[in-house]
Amino acid sequence: MGSAAEVGVAVIRAGRVLLLLSLIYVTPDFAAAQARSAVIVFGATGGDTYAATYAKWEDALVGSLRDRLGFAPDRVTVLSERASDTSLRSTAGNVRRVLGDLARASGPDDVLLVMLIGHGTIDIGAAKFNLVGPDLDAGQWAALIARLPGRLVFINATGGSFPFLEQVSGKNRIVVTATDSAAQRFDTVFPELLVKALEDPATDQDRNGRLSVWEVFTQTSAAVRQYYEQRGQLTTERALLDDDGDRTGREAGAPGQDGALARATHLDADPVSASADPELAALIARQRVLEEQAEALKLRKASMPPAQWESQFEKLMIELARVSRAIRARS
Repeated sequence: MGSAAEVGVAVIRAGRVLLLLSLIYVTPDFAAAQARSAVIVFGATGGDTYAATYAKWEDALVGSLRDRLGFAPDRVTVLSERASDTSLRSTAGNVRRVLGDLARASGPDDVLLVMLIGHGTIDIGAAKFNLVGPDLDAGQWAALIARLPGRLVFINATGGSFPFLEQVSGKNRIVVTATDSAAQRFDTVFPELLVKALEDPATDQDRNGRLSVWEVFTQTSAAVRQYYEQRGQLTTERALLDDDGDRTGREAGAPGQDGALARATHLDADPVSASADPELAALIARQRVLEEQAEALKLRKASMPPAQWESQFEKLMIELARVSRAIRARS
């Protein structure tokens, strides 16, 4: 086939994909309803200055989860040193109880956010998150969350967070650590900038009215870099995200396979609630799977022969268009 003919075929394929995308995405975003729960753990403060800072972050974070992202108040649990209720103090016992209750109450389609904010330490052979009283190390956290069904978004925003990535990484999990090295053990600016990212409308980078985990991660990472650049300092913390279970994370601006699941996972409520129609619910679930497969395939584009990638992507778009059309017909 001559070069002109090859160009013609590529143009036709590109036109098909664009048409299919228009058929899929000009309609409302249907997705299977998911119950969303959040457990935010503020560790031992270590002094009045940190206590005041954590209190401010707690108020802002809870406000964002409930008001902007639409989490039900009874599905947001905060454990902190300042809690007057002893059952809500950030102790190892309360962490075990809360995560155990969440494991029993959650389903396989739920989205669960677990976030650690405070101080981390790395001793010989173990990274720990500092709690009120005895601490829990990365292995103990991994054992606790292993019981959680559904999709887990686990964010450790401390300076000693990097070793948690290897321990917590797994199937259907999005793991974010504030640092990329066990050598970085100092306090991070990541949590403060994460709280601000959740409040900032600009974090919705694709302007689709929804907030994905990837958008929050990239917005926060960019703000961390800017923080150090404005002060003329070397960036001493680089956040990582792993969502393919290979225990190897990537920075926001670096190449890598991670990111597909984070792009397809949103922290805000689905715009359309679950249908009582089982066939429609199955179609909606199928749509989500296809969207996630498309995101994963996009990440592989540079490593695949163009014709092979276009063929696979076109098949996905055709199936996605078919499912989306069936959803519209039943809605």
